[in-house]
Amino acid sequence: MAAIAHDLRGTPEALAGPGEATIKQAACSLLPGAERRAVARVADADTLVLDDGRSVRLAGTLAPSGTDAGSSAGHWPPEREALSWLQQITAGRSVLIAKTQSTLDRYGRISAHVFLLERDGSALWLQGAMLAAGHARAYALPGQAACLDALLQAESPARLDRLGLWGNAAYAVRHAYRSNELLKVRNTFQIVEGRVMRVANVKGRIYLNFGRDWHQDFTVAIGRKLVRSEPDWAAMLGAIEGRRVRVRGWIERRNGPMIVVGHPQDLEIIGGHPQAAPHRAPALGRHGAIRP
Repeated sequence: MAAIAHDLRGTPEALAGPGEATIKQAACSLLPGAERRAVARVADADTLVLDDGRSVRLAGTLAPSGTDAGSSAGHWPPEREALSWLQQITAGRSVLIAKTQSTLDRYGRISAHVFLLERDGSALWLQGAMLAAGHARAYALPGQAACLDALLQAESPARLDRLGLWGNAAYAVRHAYRSNELLKVRNTFQIVEGRVMRVANVKGRIYLNFGRDWHQDFTVAIGRKLVRSEPDWAAMLGAIEGRRVRVRGWIERRNGPMIVVGHPQDLEIIGGHPQAAPHRAPALGRHGAIRP
């Protein structure tokens, strides 16, 4: 555990607020107004219960669950390992709670980044440590992209080294051309990698086609709202035909399997981003417009 804490702390940055804690600049910066509490218990691998009775959903992470592989709750080994790790590192600890939204989720939980207060006055970013240990995947709800770049950076070495959940085949990166396999894991969160065959702009939505038949093959969709809010990034997508990408999200069935991207960071262009083509809108694919 000490090795993880050292890696995530690095050079400290002074932070105002309760505890006068310090954290690494390259990790998740503590948000203003963070609240100091204690962890009473761990409800599950995504949720802490505080000393005042409130529940906190760990923002930016998705812990393993039995539903990932059709197993019953509490009996899936990666889920049990993540829960055990979280209990060991947080039990009875003082923490800083940095909320990511003002409203509660449908289970009545606060969504927040959590920082474990150390005796030396530093603060260990819990989500970063959990990802670095391989006990969660980086995941952000739409509109909650705080620290997403840092979350992905924390996850990457664990995924490459197959630590924790990454050593289980259920969490392997999927191949975009295996459409039938992707349909079998619909309604689950997956990471999919493949080469973009066509880019289509259909009434303000952008679609990335990974096969010749959009009725059956894997597709990535970028909605109008994200296209409007990230115009430079959206323009760049017109230049990625033929490039390999890695995308994360929930598999849906819309004709063939599809992932709807919630944030630009959900789509990683392998080998780096190309230059945007400002005068070229993404072209329609060979088989015409794709229906959402």
